[in-house]
Amino acid sequence: MQNIFDKQVERRNTSSLKWDVPEGELPMWVADMDFQTAPEILDVVMKRAEHGIFGYTSVPEEWYQAYVDWWKKRHGFHMQREWLVFCTGVVPAISSIVRKLASPAENVLIQTPVYNIFFNCILNNGRNVLENQLRYDGGSYSIDFEDLEQKLADPQTTMMILCNPHNPVGKIWDRDTLEKIGEMCFKYNVIVVSDEIHCDLAEPGTGYIPFASVSEKCRENSITCIAPTKAFNLAGLQTAAVSVPNKVLRHKVWRGLNTDEVAEPNVFAAEAAVAAFTKGEAWLDNLREYISENRQCTAEFIKKNIPQIMLVPSEATYLLWLDCHKITECSRKLCKYIRKNTGLYLSEGSQYGKSGEGFLRMNIACPRDRLYDGLERLKKGVESFTANAV
Repeated sequence: MQNIFDKQVERRNTSSLKWDVPEGELPMWVADMDFQTAPEILDVVMKRAEHGIFGYTSVPEEWYQAYVDWWKKRHGFHMQREWLVFCTGVVPAISSIVRKLASPAENVLIQTPVYNIFFNCILNNGRNVLENQLRYDGGSYSIDFEDLEQKLADPQTTMMILCNPHNPVGKIWDRDTLEKIGEMCFKYNVIVVSDEIHCDLAEPGTGYIPFASVSEKCRENSITCIAPTKAFNLAGLQTAAVSVPNKVLRHKVWRGLNTDEVAEPNVFAAEAAVAAFTKGEAWLDNLREYISENRQCTAEFIKKNIPQIMLVPSEATYLLWLDCHKITECSRKLCKYIRKNTGLYLSEGSQYGKSGEGFLRMNIACPRDRLYDGLERLKKGVESFTANAV
């Protein structure tokens, strides 16, 4: 019997950002799955569409309860209803928070290599990017706490954006690590903005720890950005939430989101989120298994056919971090060459900070046939790149 995630869905000519590429190219770059969302969510959206009136929409009580119940059941953390504020997306929320809580020219710390849009959220709003580069030992990543403390201690540093699970390296930070970050940030009066959008995409049998759940200091000095969009492939519906336990911080965040006009849902946003968290659990568990199998297939293929590349072990997300240092130090050149010569469109590691040089990011949230197509193209591209000593 065919797995539902093996279904090939044509996405060209649908105004898809991911698939707006020339014919013959295979996009495996942006964090957008090639799977239809859960049938239970589709049913709710279709029913709402059939109503035929798409007026201004408020946030229903069910939306708050869905988040509270999901985090308690899935992640063992009891959020309070009043902590939650609706927003149209995690990125708009982070940008709004940066504008509201960090003054112009102050430092916002990020741990690179990290999601490239964090740079935009900071620089486009006139704040300074301060990098705490993660330590890479050739196989895994960890935090350079000495460097972190030195940069947090700078009075000009007022905010830290934490990525947990970490994109692109797929790291789930453990409790001790999170507690240490929380202690340092509390000590130096640095607010933590925790992007936890990938939390529901942990490997089967692996959990993530919400930053705010670790300690009172973590809870009272943090803002958490969460959403069903990555796990249930709903990014285009613009639905997310910000959880802020501290009453004073919450008021400032609420003011910022409303001032920036990113605190009101479209007609499908709240209902789709409620459906995901109340009806989509079984679908999500099957998805995680499928992605885990895709990750294993990728690891085996690379080990057998492209040994020059090392797949960095990951615990979450559907984004793989490929170490290509044995091939080249210039990930941009390699990425462009592979795309030009094979049509495979990956993300160059240098987008995620200087420490991303020599890496590629690959999205494996796709049917298995499409995955193997991508892997064969990757093999062909690397062989040609190496043979021609580009």
